[in-house]
Amino acid sequence: MEHLSHKEKITIMIAIIAAMFFAAVNQTIVGNALPKIISDLGGLDYYSWVFTIYMLTSAITTILVGKLSDIYGRKPFIIIGIIIFSIGAFLAGTSMNIFQLIIYRGIQGFGAGMIMSTAFTAVGDLFAPRERGKWQGAMSAVFGISSVFGPTLGGYIVDNLEWKWVFWVFLPLGIVALVLIWKLFPSTAKKAGEKVDYLGSVFLSAAITTALLAFSWAGTKYDWDSVQILSLFGALVLSLIIFVFVERKAVSPILPLDLFNNSIFTISNIIGFVIGVSMFGGVMYVPYFIQGVLGYSATHSSFLTMSMTLGLVFASALGGQIISKTGKYKMQAIIGLFISAIGLYLLSTMTVETSQYLLVFYLTLVGFGIGIGMTVFTLTVQNAVDQKLLGVATASSQLFRSVGGTVGVAIMGTLLNSRMQDKMASMSQTGDTNQMAASPELAGKLESLQNPQLLLDHEKLDGLKSTLPQEAIPFFDNVIHKLQDSLSYALSGVFIFVTITMAVAILLTFFIKEVPLRSAKDQPSVKKESVIKTGKLQSNEN
Repeated sequence: MEHLSHKEKITIMIAIIAAMFFAAVNQTIVGNALPKIISDLGGLDYYSWVFTIYMLTSAITTILVGKLSDIYGRKPFIIIGIIIFSIGAFLAGTSMNIFQLIIYRGIQGFGAGMIMSTAFTAVGDLFAPRERGKWQGAMSAVFGISSVFGPTLGGYIVDNLEWKWVFWVFLPLGIVALVLIWKLFPSTAKKAGEKVDYLGSVFLSAAITTALLAFSWAGTKYDWDSVQILSLFGALVLSLIIFVFVERKAVSPILPLDLFNNSIFTISNIIGFVIGVSMFGGVMYVPYFIQGVLGYSATHSSFLTMSMTLGLVFASALGGQIISKTGKYKMQAIIGLFISAIGLYLLSTMTVETSQYLLVFYLTLVGFGIGIGMTVFTLTVQNAVDQKLLGVATASSQLFRSVGGTVGVAIMGTLLNSRMQDKMASMSQTGDTNQMAASPELAGKLESLQNPQLLLDHEKLDGLKSTLPQEAIPFFDNVIHKLQDSLSYALSGVFIFVTITMAVAILLTFFIKEVPLRSAKDQPSVKKESVIKTGKLQSNEN
């Protein structure tokens, strides 16, 4: 498809970006709206499953569809993905209880995995490696825009309309994207002699499922050394061993192990995993600081974190243009990751007295650095493999990054809790918490202040304060200040960890062999007759 006219490629990319935005904004719009949804449906204990099930199904689908799209072409999977995602979104809006919502979110995840996997791979089909940079940057910017627009719109909808419209508002966009893909995206014939690796697919899915569940639950739902977590890790190891054995025998493996003999492919995916640990894990805890330590509302928090997103959007577009013009990427990746590491380190220096303007500056650095650096590693993977393996290679890049994010959240959750407990223990030794123990009535109310999660619920905190007698207010304020110090101390450790992790990614980048990206004019001459009729590409290659 690289030989289509420039106008045809642009038109197809508009359709792809529309489909991507439909999937991305439907994911981000849920964040601010979910507390209201849960309050209506109930099932707070299953809150995390609304996210976990989506992550599981999308991760599994991403890697499986990557290989299948190499065999059958991208078009059928992106169309099926839009249809499944739309059905899941519609059903989610009809949910009567938390279990229905979880099931329907899982359906959405299946569709999202198909859309994302085929969308990023299609860029590799349409453009030569050197020209992919600016489009990869544009597609990354789609995620940034959706993460700015989605939460704000979601909050508005639950405040002014029925929450079901959170899932339904963008369904017309899904229909438009479906029609555009159907009519404009070229069809390709199935590759002859290729077989589907069903057995490998089963054990790869088992490995992904056990890994994501283990790291999602470890340190939160269950202890790291609990029977449940150890059993999941055991199942993960067993699934991987069987998967490797099966893939060595498979005629057309779902994830060819020979790819890992390519140092660029292997190192790029390891870096993607490490960046996932640092980026997804670290960014998740920024709102904890804004709302818990600085005491701002959730709405104000979303405006502050928007600076990071806008930095990412601008840098993604800029970085893509630079790569397309120069054909080089290694130094850009190092510089981008270094800038993000500086921003993450500065986040670790924040205290209760940190101004919001400094915070915005730090977050902008993080977003700008990630935008400049992260786009590179999808390009390096695509540039390192044969065209026939483009789908599975691109999907593997997305999978490693996603799993890295899951691992990062789990590790940092444990780190946060551990440091928080240590700080709380040292605070209790000062004896301040016993000053009001003489009054049993006050003792019961003040006992609840020992839970740092209370810092994130400002309404509950204000309500508790209003029930205290005037003489207890100074003590209340003192305890809250100590809790803020404790949370700040714990988060400082989290941000130090992600800074070190990002430094590891920078170090690994030095080991990537830079292969200059070829442009369209560098391609070998190919005789091609192509005719586009009703969205189908008929071609003969000699």
